[in-house]
Amino acid sequence: MADDFLIFTPDAVDLSRSPLRRGIDADTYVLGAFNPGLTRLPSGNLLLIVRVAEALREPERDGHVHAVRWTPDGYVLDTHAMTGVDMADPRQFEFRGAAHRILGLTSLSWLLPVELTPDAAEVVAVHYDRAIEPAAPWQDYGVEDARISRIGDRWYMTECSVSAQRHCTALHTSDNGLDWRLEGIILDHQNKDMLFFEGKVDDRFVALTRPLGEVYFTYPAESPYVGGPSINLATSPDALHWRPLEAPGIRARKGSASAMKVGGGTPPILTDAGWLHIWHGVERQGKVGIYRSFWALHDRDDPGVLLRLEDTEPLIEANPALTAGIAHQMYLPTPVVFSTGIVDAGDHYIVASGEADLACRITRLPKSRFS
Repeated sequence: MADDFLIFTPDAVDLSRSPLRRGIDADTYVLGAFNPGLTRLPSGNLLLIVRVAEALREPERDGHVHAVRWTPDGYVLDTHAMTGVDMADPRQFEFRGAAHRILGLTSLSWLLPVELTPDAAEVVAVHYDRAIEPAAPWQDYGVEDARISRIGDRWYMTECSVSAQRHCTALHTSDNGLDWRLEGIILDHQNKDMLFFEGKVDDRFVALTRPLGEVYFTYPAESPYVGGPSINLATSPDALHWRPLEAPGIRARKGSASAMKVGGGTPPILTDAGWLHIWHGVERQGKVGIYRSFWALHDRDDPGVLLRLEDTEPLIEANPALTAGIAHQMYLPTPVVFSTGIVDAGDHYIVASGEADLACRITRLPKSRFS
């Protein structure tokens, strides 16, 4: 049995069953089917909730760039003049000369549940009838990057909702892992990569968060840390109302391969040693950077206490051999792996990742790797 392989790729998506068919007839394609949430269902099967980034085949036409937007009556195409628009990043376009950094997307993302065998070796079913798409004005440019935690007898899923109104984290809940209810916004503008710990601490929910901002302040010259985005922690009595912890979480350190940016990856799971969390770090290179997966352990009774931080030797790195068969679909200039889900499988963990912002990758890691 392979320990590292792609389980779901863009060609596996049937776009005739896409939510976007309710509104637009423009030619689209799957830019990526990636960054899947992962959980185990009551049947024992595994479930991926895959981010499908569906893009316009020709976003530029007649001197304009087009973008897909959800409305309560269906999907529409917005038109923007190409004058003053930067199209250097294939995932988005940027308006030059604006008072603030203003982006548009060349794709709209929706979430597709994909059921796997208990060992994650094969796809059992693709649940188009349970696809999760925008449902509110604050999601009208898409829903992205699901993370799933089972806490007690309920499943909790966070995702990033994108709109001109705000860029926020929304919560969905489920009683069976397959049928989801949108509970609403739980973190406001640009607080991304929110991951629920898979269990409570002192009868409270705990989560990792990653707020973004336009400016960061410097550490003292002698500090081992680099200013910039960091992984923080928060607690909640009900999973809806959150209070940040004052203790710092994971910060980028000088000299590490993650000095450009850090962010959450897989929801923390409880082990004998503490809460195990796989996170992503970014090394500066080009416009996007190199994304790798690292790991950390948080104290089981006080998650604000970091017991171990591994940020020098990557746990998972991008593997071009995995995407060789679909290399013609690659669009990112730098290696990217983004781990988004983990389940216990006895003597090893099954980790789900997005590979190259293109496909879903499964990695089996022996538990001895974390000793």
